Amino acid sequence: MNSPLKHLAAAILVLASLSSFAASASTNLTAQQSATILKTFSDASATDFRQFLGHVANSEVAKADNLAPAINAFLGDKTLSAAQQNEIHRLLGLYARVKYGNAATQTLRELVEIPTVAKEGVAQHDNPAFIQIAEKIKALAESFNLNFRNVDNRVYEISLQGAGKEVVGIHAHADVVPVTPENWVLKDGTRLDPFKVTLIGDRMYGRGTEDDKNGIVVALYAMKVIKEEKLPLARNFKLLIDTTEETAGDAIPYYFERNPVPEYNLALDGGYPVVIAEKGYGTVMATFTRRKADGEGAELASVTGGMATNQIPSRSVAMLLTDKPEELAADLQKVGADYVQRNGGDFEVSAKVEGKDVNLTVAGVSAHSSEPQSGVNPVARMLDFLNSLDGKVALKHNQITDAARYAADNWGLDYLGGKLGVGFSDQFMGPLTASLTYVAMDDKAFKLAVNLRVPKGKSPQVLKSEIAGKLDAWAQKTHITPAFDYSIAEPMYRNPQGEWVKALLAVASENLGMAHTFGTSAGATSVHELPNGVQFGLARPEVKYTGHTDNEFKTTEQFLLDLQIVTEMMSRIGQLPKL
Repeated sequence: MNSPLKHLAAAILVLASLSSFAASASTNLTAQQSATILKTFSDASATDFRQFLGHVANSEVAKADNLAPAINAFLGDKTLSAAQQNEIHRLLGLYARVKYGNAATQTLRELVEIPTVAKEGVAQHDNPAFIQIAEKIKALAESFNLNFRNVDNRVYEISLQGAGKEVVGIHAHADVVPVTPENWVLKDGTRLDPFKVTLIGDRMYGRGTEDDKNGIVVALYAMKVIKEEKLPLARNFKLLIDTTEETAGDAIPYYFERNPVPEYNLALDGGYPVVIAEKGYGTVMATFTRRKADGEGAELASVTGGMATNQIPSRSVAMLLTDKPEELAADLQKVGADYVQRNGGDFEVSAKVEGKDVNLTVAGVSAHSSEPQSGVNPVARMLDFLNSLDGKVALKHNQITDAARYAADNWGLDYLGGKLGVGFSDQFMGPLTASLTYVAMDDKAFKLAVNLRVPKGKSPQVLKSEIAGKLDAWAQKTHITPAFDYSIAEPMYRNPQGEWVKALLAVASENLGMAHTFGTSAGATSVHELPNGVQFGLARPEVKYTGHTDNEFKTTEQFLLDLQIVTEMMSRIGQLPKL
């Protein structure tokens, strides 16, 4: 029987020989050279990492870029220089992509097909879709020889054991935002199933391909590669898969009430290269009690908007009741065309008769509510347009027209809080944003949410007081008295220090050709309150983020690059002598 202590000591000796380098050392292997290596291999030609390295050592790329010394030293269990060790980490990332790119893509397809959306009246941990995805992830992890724990169906934990006591938490989430299936239509008329990956060109369309089932998949396969190649690690990794990131956000706190908090935490649910600041998440919810309509004209029966406060939809639809539907539709069409022209011309207003009613639609461009500038908000435009009809198209007044006036007077089409006079900005984190996102109604009330993303520079208490004061003054002036509920969280801002962040920054910026600087995000992740918490991808800041939008997609190329980068990152972070 082998002694566990003797085995551990041997692993540490090997680790020391492989990791005697400074984290800031860069690799000579460029993105272009990596691409050349990828062209020469297929998943069938790469049986294991050492065989892969042997083939690379004999290639023209290795000869041209002097990779043979690093490869030969590694294969001969010799001590590597700093740059050589980093070249090996990069080659491991390339190997993972070659060997498991197709398998990982198939796994992403299988996870997307499980509709992990919150169901009204059902606790997330009792939701059958989450029980199903837990079993799927468990089967994958165990087939990869990784330890799996299902913590009360709140968080799924997958562990990769190392020699030391330190733990690095890798964060991703299994839940996704709701969909409006009829909006998943491409410009050419192609209809998409949100819960089935549809490959068109290089784009993999499907809910969760960008946010955040891709993160689960690439982390799992990175752990698989490191495990099966028996690479020594100085610390442990725990992949923590959240189930309520898009909703209550209570799963991760539940987990940490019962389990230790990792010393270092990385969210694969944000932006590259390394994001050290996240805006605070906030909501201003206004509730307008249902009231009997008064006045003359058509009556607004309903208005739709986003299905969650953190997504800007692609369209908003209002239903109007009238005894002259043809006349009303014609008037709305005419006034709508003028409204579009006066407000940028980058959206559409259309009206059509449906039976005895009139369907009014405002079509914009969907976006994540953290990036309102990347979309065209149809909710804001619908409400502002409805409010502008006074004197042009006769409408009875009810709770919906009250909400339209509230929206137009206080928020308008501006997403920077300028209409209300509460806007401010931080030089690094950028401006406060305020987006009308969520609409809900029943037989008792009409609800309208404004989603806030708050930079540092003004405390949540001060901002809440400012907003509340202005909205209370408006209510007194107009005699419209909705009930307001405010929720504003502190922004996250970190001063990153240590070898680990140097390594993170090097891995992402070198592979992606990005500036070697830290970034900021308007999106909040599960590391917001955790020690040493940063975002490490998986979105590129120069590309529009498609998570939370209709027709969400991830390109195949970027997905495979994510697999490559995350594998390299885990290998490099795992073998650092000190973080």
